[in-house]
Amino acid sequence: MTRFILFPLLALGLLAGGASPARADAGHSHDAAPSIANGDGPRRLPDGTVFLPKSSQRPLQLRTTLAERRQLPRTVELNGRVMADPSAGGKVQPTVPGRIEASPRGLPRLGQAVARGEVLAVVRSSAAPLEAANQVALAAELRANLGVARSRVARLEQLEGTVPQKDIEAARAEAAGLGQRLAAVGAGVGAQETLRAPVAGVVAAIDVVAGQVVDARDTLFEIVDPARLIVEARAFDASLAARVAGAQVLAVTDTGPGTPIPLVFSGAGRMLREGAIPLQFRTAGNAEVPLAVGQPVRLSVQTTERVEGFALPASALVRSAANQDTVWVQAAAEHFVPRTVRQVPLDGATIAVLEGLRPGDRVVTQAAPLLNQVR
Repeated sequence: MTRFILFPLLALGLLAGGASPARADAGHSHDAAPSIANGDGPRRLPDGTVFLPKSSQRPLQLRTTLAERRQLPRTVELNGRVMADPSAGGKVQPTVPGRIEASPRGLPRLGQAVARGEVLAVVRSSAAPLEAANQVALAAELRANLGVARSRVARLEQLEGTVPQKDIEAARAEAAGLGQRLAAVGAGVGAQETLRAPVAGVVAAIDVVAGQVVDARDTLFEIVDPARLIVEARAFDASLAARVAGAQVLAVTDTGPGTPIPLVFSGAGRMLREGAIPLQFRTAGNAEVPLAVGQPVRLSVQTTERVEGFALPASALVRSAANQDTVWVQAAAEHFVPRTVRQVPLDGATIAVLEGLRPGDRVVTQAAPLLNQVR
């Protein structure tokens, strides 16, 4: 009887033991770890702010700066295009049609530095068959007449003293004139033109190969000075020319924005072009700039007018979900708040925030796009 009572008690004990929660060793908890990770990881809070722990800020290389209100120049953005400086660049064009022949050094290559007056190519003059035949026939006729004239001069010189001196001088002049005409016609038959660099610089464009037949006034080479370029922009405000204080252009590459390039205002036109006033700027300094002739660019033209705002790097500006200009402000060590702002470009790499910030706000200037992606 006792044996039948013990079996149910043992079964109940095993069930009770199986129903009790299993205990893991320290460091092997399966329920607590996820909750800790979720609690300390980067996350977007219900009010739109972001919690970003210090351990996540360091890998993102997050940087901040204090917002300081000050007087800034008002800036206007214009579309422009890079052009060659007329006094530091030029085109090489033949004046006669013909066939291209390479110089002793060969044809120049793109990017090659050339000196002023350096030989680039030779154009061997070519004419239509009928025109060439006429030139050859004219040369033969002049050659025959020259021979007759020289024989007459020789006979008259032998009779010097018995014939008037004026007849001898006339015969000599006639022979000299025929010789000059023959030389001119002979130079025209198979003549060549040497093409030289009009200015010192680098070869920016080549539109010719050896043996190519070209016409007169065809542009074969273009020479530019990469340190002396012009950027032309168009402004619909005619008074802007009187208010320009400076300008910068930002060369944009496939890897992102590059270094802002300072420009110097050259002058403005007094004639409308497509309804706008042309403004010209030139590159400052003697160093090469990463711009190409014909490249469209965006200019930030600073005027003499002043506005009050906060100067921040352009990398601090992001777009919110509502497509509004936004910057992130560090409210606490690990707490970041988005601020909708009104801004205008200051130069190629800086913006001026006019509204939305207060003096002393710590604004995120680096890794702001990554912070904006936290969900």
